[in-house]
Amino acid sequence: MSQLTEIAANPYADELAAAKKAVSLAARLCQRVQQGILQSDIQSKADRTPVTVADYGSQVLISLVLKKELLSHSFSMVAEEDSEDLRKDDAQQILEHITSLVNETIANDDSYNMSLSKEDVLAALDGGKSEGGPSGRHWILDPIDGTKGFIRGDQYAVALGLLDEGKVVLGVLGCPNLPSKSTNKHNGSSSGDQVGSLYFATIGCGAKVQALEGSEPQKITICSVNNPVDASFFESLEHSKRDLTSSIAEKLGVQAPPVRMDSQAKYAALAQGDGAIYLRFSGKGYKERVWDHAAGSIIVTEAGGMVKDASGNDLDFSKGRYLDRDRGIIATNRYLMPMVLKAVQEAIDEEQ
Repeated sequence: MSQLTEIAANPYADELAAAKKAVSLAARLCQRVQQGILQSDIQSKADRTPVTVADYGSQVLISLVLKKELLSHSFSMVAEEDSEDLRKDDAQQILEHITSLVNETIANDDSYNMSLSKEDVLAALDGGKSEGGPSGRHWILDPIDGTKGFIRGDQYAVALGLLDEGKVVLGVLGCPNLPSKSTNKHNGSSSGDQVGSLYFATIGCGAKVQALEGSEPQKITICSVNNPVDASFFESLEHSKRDLTSSIAEKLGVQAPPVRMDSQAKYAALAQGDGAIYLRFSGKGYKERVWDHAAGSIIVTEAGGMVKDASGNDLDFSKGRYLDRDRGIIATNRYLMPMVLKAVQEAIDEEQ
């Protein structure tokens, strides 16, 4: 398909090109930090969750690239990080480090001839303070989804979605440690395949994967397993009620042990057919944030899958920074979804 035909077929072609460029550049910065991460690169946020220089640097780069590439568009972004902690007196050294990381990444890329000051970095971070909502266009960003996995040297994702009139219409996942095939056989890593993949989808155009360094995009489709006995499932390392998920797996007759992974890399692995089911049940009181699901959910649905809440409803991204949803998120193919929902509802009833 020529580029012109592709643009005609995909009304979000410009946004997709910008999003892929932004995520690839951010992933490059993240890879560099992960290879030599130091304790001084990690801060603790008010809610006691970790944040690293790479979370901040990734958000700055993505904000910057989207604004540069889409000049004619009004810019609104709902993102995880902001500049508050970096404006404190004791954060000057870490801010300097982030600024130099961002500038080095830009310089190594050759796309933009620019250098950012510390003030530019803080301003770019605060570009992510939008509340989103049901009208207009809003980018939804998790600059590093799975920060704890990132710190451990495991799976993480740079996750960027686009909301248009309350609906997610585009998603890009940069997964620097994910091979483009068969995570379930290797519990998150694979020796034979090239590691480092970029997954993307736009509404009505299917889902694709290519190497992070660039390669011909390949179409991906969710697996067609229709008997839960043959299915394997993904769950979070962090956000997982394991008693509940093992009860659901038992009801379904799932034989394979769960594949536990950080981040939306699970959505990517599911979309390319590495497993059949993804179950996410967080602890009581945890509110799901839109940036933890926007990009991953559209990549799964465009790969032929379904993403629902525990009551069988579609996820609603139009309510602001949090998902207004029944507790629990399920992603699988259309054959298994009715059976999984039934097992989920039975297991929840028993638990209560």
